[in-house]
Order: sequence, then structure tokens, then C-alpha cells
Amino acid sequence: MADSSDSVAIDMETISLGGKEYLVKTSKGSVSVAVFGDPDKPGLVTYPDLALNHLSCFQGLFFCPEAFSLLLHNFCIYHISPPGHELGADAVSLDEPALSADDLSDQIAEVLNFFGLGAVMCMGVTAGAYILTLFAIKYRHRVIGLILISPLCKAPSWTEWLYNKVMLNVLYYYGMCGVVKELLLKRYFSKEVRGSAQVQESDIVQACIRLLDERQSSNVLKFLEAINGRPDITEGLRKLQCRSLLFVGDNSPFHSEALHMTSKLDRRYSALVEGSIMWIDRYRGAASRHVDSHGVLSHGVRIVQAVNSQSESEKPLESVLHRSRASVTGKHGVEVKTNKNTNLVEEDGREEEGGNVNQ
Repeated sequence: MADSSDSVAIDMETISLGGKEYLVKTSKGSVSVAVFGDPDKPGLVTYPDLALNHLSCFQGLFFCPEAFSLLLHNFCIYHISPPGHELGADAVSLDEPALSADDLSDQIAEVLNFFGLGAVMCMGVTAGAYILTLFAIKYRHRVIGLILISPLCKAPSWTEWLYNKVMLNVLYYYGMCGVVKELLLKRYFSKEVRGSAQVQESDIVQACIRLLDERQSSNVLKFLEAINGRPDITEGLRKLQCRSLLFVGDNSPFHSEALHMTSKLDRRYSALVEGSIMWIDRYRGAASRHVDSHGVLSHGVRIVQAVNSQSESEKPLESVLHRSRASVTGKHGVEVKTNKNTNLVEEDGREEEGGNVNQ
């Protein structure tokens, strides 16, 4: 704990939150999964962004009691970490071939099989949002909803590809050095949150820097290679009929990508939240912030008010996080009912059996 009168520093990696961690062996290698909650409840699968794991990416779910209790009341949470991103992971040899984005999405299907899960909710951030969206496209009957923060769907632009190539080279030769951490912080946070010569960086940025120091650079490199080589999945978005809720901030480097993705999703089943958000910080009171790449799930904060980008005639879904086995009703009156151990989806009284996974 820091010696400060107005803030508290917490070593998030050493906190015990009552979950259980599994190392699931898949055909693409082992993957770490942290499970929180009652396994009899519907599953919520999360996937973090580059160089992060479930604790460092989804901090707000743990340190905001209201959000965490709401999620555990409705779901059993399955936090999947990218290979080698879990706490205490060994370094992967640089000589080993990197998994592709397709491989990572297939791992998710095998994780669900390991836990005996049917259709699940999915929540991901940027790179993790891409992997979960790809999974939803390939295994449509296994996803009942997507919550995506600063999501990706297109192949990297030349600018992003070159940016990532620079980071890959620096990681290869110098490891998790200051340059890499600075590039990652720009990916995660807005300039306001990162601070400047005149303004001290926020507590969450300082905590994130400490956590990045613990990541194995070769493991981060492998995940970055997969994301930098990702294919365009825009056409597949048109086939999605699961509920999709997208969050993006005005200052997010992936703002235009999120807008593009929203334009390709079926408006009957999707909604976008963008713009400014009012935060409550447990240690410093209320403050106005923009949503960053990780803004919706930032450490020690919770959302009080969000500005929706859609007009009044295009209201978002009433609820994506819902009570166990309760229905979700969208603006068109379509109900989707779910159960943990079945892929059955009911829409307006019609039944659609998703027992066979269609890729």
C-alpha cells in the first residue's frame, strides 16, 4: 500500500479473489483460464488486450463491488488469457511458430468443451475483442452476446502494421523496455490519463507499468504477431445475429475501427456507446474522462453516465447483462433465452437448434 493520503496502490497480481485457475490443454497448446462464480450459471468468457491478462485488463470488474457482484449474480466468469500472458508464465521460445488469430479463436471452442459449456456471453478488449468476434463468426451457435471495447475487425492498416512491426523488433532485441511500454500505454490510455511533464500520470497507468514489467517479452511478441497478421472479418459480421454491444471513446486510437464495425453489424442486434463518460474514482472522487481502449473497465472506477451515439429512434438494447435464464428484449421485441448447458436459442417463439458447430 502506498504512503499517500488520497490514493491506494494495490498489487493486483497477488490478490486472491476467490477464483480458480485452470491450465487447459488444447490442440493449439495450453491456455490459462481463471474461473469465478457458480459453474451452474451461464458462462461469460473474457479475453484481454495485448500484453494484459484478466486481472490487469478487467480490473474494474474486481475493484468495483457493484459491477463484480452484478456479474457473479448472473454469470460464471471464464477469464481466458492469451498464451503465456498468465501470472508466472514461462517464456515461449522465439523459435516456436506463433499461433494465428484463427488458432486462438479455435482454442476458445476447446476451452468451452473442457468446461462443458454451450452458448456463452463474450467480452473482449481490442485484440481480445477481435479474437472473440472471430470466434463468434466461426462458432455462431456458441455465442449469445458480445460486449466489445474498442474492437477490431479489419486487417491492419499500413500505419498500424508498421507501428506493430516496430514494436515487434524492439521486443525481439530489447524485451519489455521503456519504448515498448510507452507504445502500449498509448494503445491503452488517452493522453490525459497518461499524464505529461506538468501532470502526473494516474494511478492506473503506474499500476499498468508495473504489470507490464512482469510480462515475458517473447510471449507478448507471439500474440502481437498473431494480431498483426489478422485477416479482415468484416464480411463475417453480417452473419452474426447475437446481441452485440460496442464501447469506444472519442480519443481511442481504434475509434474509426469501431464505427466501421458498427456499420457492418445488423442494427437489430447491435448498439454502440461512444463519447464522454463520467467516472467515480474510489480514491479521488468524481472526474470527467474519455473512454480509452480500456476505459470502460479501468481500475477503481465505475460508469455513472454514458453518452450514446445513436439517436432516440435507435435506442440500444435494454440489457446485455441479464439475470440467469431471463430473457433479453431488444428494441424490436425479439427475446433470446439462454441456458448454460444448451445451445437452444428462441426467437419470437421459433426454435433454432445449434448443437452442431458451424464454422
